[in-house]
Amino acid sequence: MFFSIIIPVYNRPDELRELLESLSLQDNSHFEVIVVDDGSELKADQICQQFQNSLDLHYFFQENTGQGFARNRGMKAGKGDFFVMFDSDVIVPPAYFSKLENAIKNRGLDAFGGPDAAATDFSTSQKAMDFAMTSFWTTGGIRGKMKDPAKFQARGFNMGVSREVFEKIGGFIDPNQGEDIEWSLRIKKAGFKLELVQEAFVFHKRKNSLWSFAKQAFSFGRNRINVSRFHPEAIQVVHLLPSLFVVFLISLVLSGMLGWKLFYLQSVVFGFWVVGVFLSVTFQTKSLPVGILAILASILQLSAYGVGFIWEFLIKLFKG
Repeated sequence: MFFSIIIPVYNRPDELRELLESLSLQDNSHFEVIVVDDGSELKADQICQQFQNSLDLHYFFQENTGQGFARNRGMKAGKGDFFVMFDSDVIVPPAYFSKLENAIKNRGLDAFGGPDAAATDFSTSQKAMDFAMTSFWTTGGIRGKMKDPAKFQARGFNMGVSREVFEKIGGFIDPNQGEDIEWSLRIKKAGFKLELVQEAFVFHKRKNSLWSFAKQAFSFGRNRINVSRFHPEAIQVVHLLPSLFVVFLISLVLSGMLGWKLFYLQSVVFGFWVVGVFLSVTFQTKSLPVGILAILASILQLSAYGVGFIWEFLIKLFKG
């Protein structure tokens, strides 16, 4: 099986260097790499030039259109039997494509999504943000740890489709508003088999500050509503929980200010959640600083997502 790896990049040449280096170390080299530079001021052409001898690499530059449309450009140029999408801030483990090829063949997959993780050498903040995005205590573990792999909605940082899927249903129809989730749902509705391949994980080396992490979570909340414009069933109970978390925090503050007896019960519930987050991440990473920072990252992730969800829901409600 020959893979076409599609990488959209925007003003992140140094990030791309680490990704390309990880691809040059793969134990399965049956792939080409297509980098689509989406109107960057900090172009990645010189970085790509450094890997011409170690990778079958093709570089394209275009005016800025958004990552979804940049991926479409890459797939149109690709020669592979299977297209694999990565974000520029991931690092790919050496056995990734061997494991992916086995899963595709053994399970008869037309498309897949893989999880993300934090490597042991990641910074404290990167580990804390990874926990906030993947933990049972925040996202319910739906981002890469589902019991039923067929229910998974693939994310653009680590996903792929067969050439047949792309030729039949086309690519992304939105540049950057939950376009990967919309595509996942459209793939399944067309009768193709898309599942989580848990062993095909990548290390997600987020460069976010806590503020940019919160802004990203806010956009994720908005994106879920945007996807529901195409697929009303995209919103499930689990996606409402961050908004309920926001309501809970507001009521906790109000009950404390107004002296309501409810405050003590709410404080116990919130304290139980905080302790759960802290113990879970501390045992997982064996790091007290990560455990402390993960509490803040988790609060930011849930709150920002919830506010974004409510914000976009109100826009949709009043503007249609």
